[in-house]
Amino acid sequence: MSTKTVSVTQAPLIEHRSQLVEYFAGGEKPADRWRIGTEHEKFVYRTDDCRAPSYDEPGGIRDLLMALTEFGWTPIEEKGVVIALAGPDGTVSLEPAGQLELSGAPLENLHQTCAETGRHLQQVKAVGEKLGLGFLGLGMWPDKARADLPVMPKGRYKIMLNHMPRVGSMGLDMMLRTCTIQVNLDYSSEADMVKKFRVGLALQPLATALFANSPLTEGVPNGMLSYRSHIWSDTDPHRTGMLPFVFEDGFGYDRYTDYALDVPMYFVYRDGSYIDAAGLSFRDFLRGELSVLPGEKPTIDDWADHLSTAFPEVRLKTFLEMRGADGGPWGRICALPALWVGLLYDQGALDAAWDLVKGWSMEDRESLRNAVPKLALDAPLPGGGRLRDIAGQVLDISHAGLAARARGNGAGDDETGYLDPLREIVRSGKVPAQYLLDRYNTAWDGDACAIYSENRF
Repeated sequence: MSTKTVSVTQAPLIEHRSQLVEYFAGGEKPADRWRIGTEHEKFVYRTDDCRAPSYDEPGGIRDLLMALTEFGWTPIEEKGVVIALAGPDGTVSLEPAGQLELSGAPLENLHQTCAETGRHLQQVKAVGEKLGLGFLGLGMWPDKARADLPVMPKGRYKIMLNHMPRVGSMGLDMMLRTCTIQVNLDYSSEADMVKKFRVGLALQPLATALFANSPLTEGVPNGMLSYRSHIWSDTDPHRTGMLPFVFEDGFGYDRYTDYALDVPMYFVYRDGSYIDAAGLSFRDFLRGELSVLPGEKPTIDDWADHLSTAFPEVRLKTFLEMRGADGGPWGRICALPALWVGLLYDQGALDAAWDLVKGWSMEDRESLRNAVPKLALDAPLPGGGRLRDIAGQVLDISHAGLAARARGNGAGDDETGYLDPLREIVRSGKVPAQYLLDRYNTAWDGDACAIYSENRF
């Protein structure tokens, strides 16, 4: 989730609705300026007892952040408490229960992305060895109940944790017990954004299936392959889902603005503090009628903050976020951006991907999305067959898109090799969660704690 670094009172005041629409148009970039921003979260645990460390305890989350400053990271504070780090590789931040996230810098190619990921993991592992901490790449805590988990000292999280139970049964699980991999990608025009948004939404269930990696809850199988994805089905219906309007004629920046204005607020950030505005209307804020800030109108940074509190499968800011994947190990952190860069950053690949899914109805897309958390690649495909039947074809399209980009590294390799972990999943027919269940039922003898030694970074 986003980390504030400056006061929004420095930002321009919103005088007209058109400024909200123009915010999205301001993200347009020519293709030679398109970048790749990769975000990945991981669980932090104590290696002696696999417990989730609190913020303040010796060798806990605060000490982890401060130890990372040895690698050149600069602390970011909220009310005098270090809650994130800034550096050349982006931002290191905390999710609500201490999940550690790298929000990577906007980079030109996947080789840089994978190098950035490698640097980060080397740094956290070096610090972890000193502090007795380990790091786990999964979609959900395999053995922790909510009560087992700490809460980080960030103002926005207190507001969200209070509000979540009012609007869904699993919002607290989303905040406290899940991890994801995401990639942020650019667009050149409104039409380009629309096509990428539509392809991203339609094929997000395939990404969820390929990265499904959360089959255990509180130490036992939960009946799902991506329980993290299932959690989103009852987190908050006002700010999640497949956004049917994206596929309607006339969709563009203006229509997404309407959607975002209808998403209830969480907070307003002023003078270093988060003001609880949960459930209130941004439309009222535009009129200067927000009850918690009477007479005050929003700034453009308030709008940016508000956009970060919508959680659909694909999210628009001044870039597009692909949000469907569970957390995973190093190779799959590189594979997620490879999949989407290949599909969306080459026109031929984008056209081919759209041709594959453009005949699906909204009911088809919803049915596929709802089936994937449990069935992954065995989810029924619109028109017959299973999702696995098109998985290889989608990877071929992505491969062609990456090959057409022709971005080489020093050894002369292009970016297509980063798809190899996904190729292996499709070849085997088994998603990561199914391998975990196999280990749980055989070598681990039903003991989920074995996952820490076998699957740590």
